[in-house]
Amino acid sequence: MKLLIFGASGATGRQLVQQALDQQFSVTAFVRSPARFTLSHPNLRVVQGDILQPETVEAAVPGHDAVLSALGVSQNRVGDTTLSDGTQTILEAMWRHGVRRFIAETSLGVGSSRGEEGFVFRRVIRPLFLKHVFADKERQEALVQASPLDWVIVRPAGLTNGPRTGDYKVALSFANTRIRGRISRADVADFMLKQVATAAFVGRAVGISY
Repeated sequence: MKLLIFGASGATGRQLVQQALDQQFSVTAFVRSPARFTLSHPNLRVVQGDILQPETVEAAVPGHDAVLSALGVSQNRVGDTTLSDGTQTILEAMWRHGVRRFIAETSLGVGSSRGEEGFVFRRVIRPLFLKHVFADKERQEALVQASPLDWVIVRPAGLTNGPRTGDYKVALSFANTRIRGRISRADVADFMLKQVATAAFVGRAVGISY
């Protein structure tokens, strides 16, 4: 199975690439700066591109069985639409080329999970440091949810660099399951890769944490 990974050079993206290779997937890593992407493997192809340059996305998508997105931004800029614009470009290219499975990482606190991210994050960190990032994540999720593709949205709690455990909580509804605290990027990647071969959460936004 052939996977295309956007945001491959980020912390979660690198976990996705490495774990996918460990599981014998054929992987295309979409990165802006190939020279800074040091992973190497016979089943890995690295392509240079920019999600805000549609022609590079268009060229990367054909021939894959699934697309995974671990896109992120490093600055909290007013009016920034990098995540939503890039995601729209990916979705349109997938539709044109008949690639249906899309698994996207966003964040706990977006959409129906708003208010589940914990008091300090909700009242301090988000409004002071991540207000504009989360506004664009809301736009990003809305685009995915309106797509006719077979999508899964993954909303992790606070991310850490801990190991992959395979032991975490998953919630579709927050009435009975409290999704709080932390989860390692390695376990986020573990869960995202599991969605490639199952329809269990297709068309759903899933919260994930320990």
